[in-house]
Parts: sequence; C-alpha cells; structure tokens
Amino acid sequence: MEEQPQSPSAARQRLDKWLFFARLIKSRSLAQKAIEAGFVAVNGTRVTQSAAQVRVGDTLELSLDRRDLVLRVLLPGTRRGPYEEARLLYEDMTPSAPVRKLTPFEQATRERGAGRPTKRERRETDRLKPGADEGD
Repeated sequence: MEEQPQSPSAARQRLDKWLFFARLIKSRSLAQKAIEAGFVAVNGTRVTQSAAQVRVGDTLELSLDRRDLVLRVLLPGTRRGPYEEARLLYEDMTPSAPVRKLTPFEQATRERGAGRPTKRERRETDRLKPGADEGD
C-alpha cells in the first residue's frame, strides 16, 4: 500500500524545525529556547512548545535580538539549505520602520568625544605618553 503525498496546504511541520530550515535561528536548540521563552507567536497566539505545528499560510511573529519579524509561511522546509532556498519558505510582512528625519540642530551637533580631539584634549593625551615631560 503506497502512502499518498500530502498536499502543500495540508503539510505540517514542527515550529523549531521550520525556524531552523528557514535560517531565522542558527540551530534547532536555539529555536527551542526562543519558543519556550515566548518569543514566537503563531497566528497571534504565543507558543511555548517547540513541537507546535505550523502550516502553509500561518503567520509567525518573532522577537529576535535586534528586530521583530512578521512572516507568512509559504512552504514547509525539507533541509537547511542556502539563504536563497530558505527565503522561499516565507514571505516577510514586517512593517518597515519609520524613517526619523533629523532636525538641523541635531545634524549640526555631535556627541562629546566624537570626531577630532580639541586642542585641550590633545594636550591631555600627550601628557599620558611616556617622555612627555622631556620636550617642555
């Protein structure tokens, strides 16, 4: 008796495997930790079990270290391939960050210590060097 292949819409996959195959998280164990910590939501519901199943069409919300992502699952993963292959597994629906325009005052000012040292700062630095007193 032959097993019939599942249709792509009915295909389910473990959430931790999918995140790993999609190259969003470096390893399955890190994916499991992120899920258990509550950094992943499927269709608006926070998931804490890495064995949770994802299907084609599900929406994932991830809170990663430096960014938050909103993704739609397009395909189940079969392996952790190159980025170009992994990128086909999802559609990025993350809203773009609003671009903040600097005021003219903010453009003209700089933080203390940024850029070239002042004459006073240069003298203070020279005093710290060995043999600085010999030249005076």
